[in-house]
Amino acid sequence: MNQPNAPVWHEKHLRLGIRAAGVALWSWNVETDRLTMDAIGYALWNLPEDAGVTFEDLSMHIHPADRDRVRAAFNATRGIVGPYEIDFRILIEDEVRWISARGRGDDEGIVGDVMYGVFLDVTGRKQAEEAHELLAGEMSHRVKNLIAIAGALTSMSSRAPGTKEEMASELTSRLTALGRAHDLVRPVPGQTENAALLADLLSILLAPYDDLGAFSGRVRVTAPRMGVGESAATDLALVLHELATNSLKYGALSCGSGLLDVACTVADDELVMVWTERGGPAVTPPNDALGFGSRLLDRIVTRKLRGSIAYQWNPEGLIATVRVQVAKLLS
Repeated sequence: MNQPNAPVWHEKHLRLGIRAAGVALWSWNVETDRLTMDAIGYALWNLPEDAGVTFEDLSMHIHPADRDRVRAAFNATRGIVGPYEIDFRILIEDEVRWISARGRGDDEGIVGDVMYGVFLDVTGRKQAEEAHELLAGEMSHRVKNLIAIAGALTSMSSRAPGTKEEMASELTSRLTALGRAHDLVRPVPGQTENAALLADLLSILLAPYDDLGAFSGRVRVTAPRMGVGESAATDLALVLHELATNSLKYGALSCGSGLLDVACTVADDELVMVWTERGGPAVTPPNDALGFGSRLLDRIVTRKLRGSIAYQWNPEGLIATVRVQVAKLLS
């Protein structure tokens, strides 16, 4: 039943709506394999509008990991009853885009030998989904690490001579310092002033693990006087936090005799941070299967800080070398 005063949708109105939504129209001649697209479709695939294309031509732009799946899915659409939707990646130079192809299968709506459908750019949605999955994994990893750290800090405090009241006070101090360090890993807006200087950042992050403070005792730090931007401070804090957690679990910080030296120097507009452990348990190189923490470290250093990280698995202790452009640290 038609509604009173219902608008009349003219072709130009529909085209304006489709253009505003970024919907790309396509038609596919199932006999000749020829594809025709509108201007949005050609722009999406980065092809000239006067180009005659086939499905195989478009297939060359599909990500190699998705190509066979997409080809098989499109061939199967003629046997699918009702609507279908296929998400896949395409490569446009160095850019990866996510495309959703939608239509109706079983030749429904076919005109002659031509089927019709749409392409949607769903890159933003896919990136958000990947970021959500990564965040969920990272949060789970962080919670497990914090539980392990709390247990290890309790063990460290129990080794010190004194009364149970003194042990409780020392443990409380360590956990409080850990809380300050965690604020840098997940900073609260307006509370990043402690990360203004590199030396301050290192001091706060490593304070929970030192018996006598971050610049004496078993943890020694040297760093030039230089500023660190808010974004880089968060990333660098994650790197230090991950290295310290691993050391507390398996390395020099896991026993009373272990020592940690963190030395930072600047050379050729590059900050070089050398993390050196010694005096702890004998070190054995990890197997080829990297854990979430190692993958997280690599992602932060290489992708976010645009630097590099290298490991030396010496029997007497791990040496990790992190290199970051000074300009990137100021961002």
